[in-house]
Amino acid sequence: MTDALHPYETLTPDVVMDALSSIGLHGDGRLLGLSSYENRVYQVHLEDAFEGCPIVVAKFYRPARWSEAQILEEHAFAAELLQAEVPAVAPLAPGGATLHHHAGFAFSVSPRRGGRAPELDDGEVLEWIGRYLARLHTVGARRPFAVRPALDVASFGEEPRDWLLAHHGIPLDVQGDWQRACELALARIRTAFDAAAAAGVRTLRLHGDCHPGNILWTPDAGPHFVDLDDARTGPAVQDLWMLLSGERADRQRQLGGLLDGYEQLRDFDRTELALIEPLRTLRLIHYSAWLARRWDDPAFPHAFPWFGTSDYWRGQVQMLEEQLEAMDEPPVVA
Repeated sequence: MTDALHPYETLTPDVVMDALSSIGLHGDGRLLGLSSYENRVYQVHLEDAFEGCPIVVAKFYRPARWSEAQILEEHAFAAELLQAEVPAVAPLAPGGATLHHHAGFAFSVSPRRGGRAPELDDGEVLEWIGRYLARLHTVGARRPFAVRPALDVASFGEEPRDWLLAHHGIPLDVQGDWQRACELALARIRTAFDAAAAAGVRTLRLHGDCHPGNILWTPDAGPHFVDLDDARTGPAVQDLWMLLSGERADRQRQLGGLLDGYEQLRDFDRTELALIEPLRTLRLIHYSAWLARRWDDPAFPHAFPWFGTSDYWRGQVQMLEEQLEAMDEPPVVA
């Protein structure tokens, strides 16, 4: 913890509007902050529509998280999806560029798309999402990412564990229990990933963070995929498992709906189903480290006041122990 000013504290409404003006987009004064913790995202009404868009969404990337090359690779992937008529939201290119800089921030501007979270209890909705995920993965399999990272045990499990321990992010009264549970979980995850590799499971370019909040649903057009900020290389099942929730029977039904749609357009390797609980466990470890790394951002203590206490970490120990049991169970099947 330091008393230094966090970069986002300098991102005032005037700075946002000036940034847009610097690329020829002039707001009419209506500015709305949208829900986002990793980046800062704003809905802006323009005085004059740009490429038919009277309202745009401006995303200011968290400084030092991604390199410029990694951000541009995300933009190129989004454009590739649009060219293939996959319903994803890609950045606009005022002045011929998708990535811009102002006042120390890198930012992009995208068209605003309306919609709501999908109804994941509806089999038709699940099937529709499954078809579009298959189309997204067909594009993702065409070529690899050159500079964006992979979703693997080292970056999503081992490095976050090491960071938390090195930065004393866990209270001492819980640290030993958490470290033991984490080590057991990581060993189980490595075994699962090794078995998947031996079975020939392939990786491809993914959305990477395909939870219901990153799918905008409209009754007529179906799903739109938004926020490719976490696009990575990994197994296809990564873009499926975050859409599953509830008891085992519920998850089995949801998975069946997704795969009914997916397999209309693309084969799915059922071997990947054994990775669902290992991937869920990796996300659990990664999420705790993510919160700890961002604690100097004033938005985080306000939004996550329960984080960092001994009770929080005891809860994490319990969840890791539950995940150890879940990884021992047969995988959910469709």
